[in-house]
Amino acid sequence: MTKTELYEKLAEHLDQGIMGAPKSPALMGILEVLFPADEAEIALRLPMENKSLTELKEMYPEVPDIEDRLNSMVGRGTVFTSRKPGQERKYRLMPSVVGWAETPYWGGKDTPMARKLAPLWLKYREEAFAQEKVRGGVPVMRVIPVSRTVQDPRTVLPFDHLKPMIEATEYRAVAKCPCRQIKTYVGEGCAHSLENCLHFGSFGRYMVEQGMAREVTLEETLEILKAANEEGLVHMADNIEGHVSTICNCCGCCCSFITAKKQMGIPAMSNSNYVSRVDAEACTGCGVCVDRCPMEAIELGDQGTAVIDESLCIGCGVCTPSCDAEAVDLVLRGEVKAPPTLEEIFTARFKVAR
Repeated sequence: MTKTELYEKLAEHLDQGIMGAPKSPALMGILEVLFPADEAEIALRLPMENKSLTELKEMYPEVPDIEDRLNSMVGRGTVFTSRKPGQERKYRLMPSVVGWAETPYWGGKDTPMARKLAPLWLKYREEAFAQEKVRGGVPVMRVIPVSRTVQDPRTVLPFDHLKPMIEATEYRAVAKCPCRQIKTYVGEGCAHSLENCLHFGSFGRYMVEQGMAREVTLEETLEILKAANEEGLVHMADNIEGHVSTICNCCGCCCSFITAKKQMGIPAMSNSNYVSRVDAEACTGCGVCVDRCPMEAIELGDQGTAVIDESLCIGCGVCTPSCDAEAVDLVLRGEVKAPPTLEEIFTARFKVAR
């Protein structure tokens, strides 16, 4: 098998995940950086479902040091591993997201690999990856709204209320934002804070074990979310009913989901069920909400007051906490949609021909 054939076959294998990796020239470059040839050959047959080391030794009889090879891939961020008390260690191939698209960046280390990958990822988003985020018409992430109204438990929709979902998680970890680091490495970074990429459960534990994140308490997690909102960052979580394994805190200048929607017109994440509204009589025309809006959906109108373009508004609520006049808040959209179930996501994303 030639080198080109090896990475083309690996791309085809990686594209079978619920979050795939559609083939493009930039992807070939990414795979060559992340998967040295010997590890690419292992990855070709490695499933995306957990397998015990015993099972994998049977799958790879020709690789006597398979455990060492797998652990090398774990360190590189292309393989996930976990071990429950009293059970054998298990491994699986990482998907693109949440996975090897972010692993070189979560730890916040400035490495040659992270810098080499950065321009390739930006190119890949343009070539194919932005569209993958909404394959089957189902985005993998959704906007979680925060505002004065939505902070009131009596008015928040059950699936938009983050605190109970976070309280139900067994483990919490925080890492550095991959998107802002990628932009920094190509000279387009911003001044927003980095350490606010939240992950929960077994995946968060894996990240801490591999030096990609640090464990945080419930209180720290809530403080990180509060600080992110005050900073003007958008909360995004998994677009799955009743489930949260990741919460990103995103800026309008670097986030791959927001920029895909704003610059490419690709609805890479689901809007919240809310939309911003302005009380023109209360608005003082200070323009703070204009500056904070990540979608550039607000401008000062002819009367000197804020005007919302509802077709651009994603319902994040970033415009609300800094309005001293309390003139802007979120209201429910005309049609309320619950996040899809995991079964609905699988059905929608896998019915599309790969």
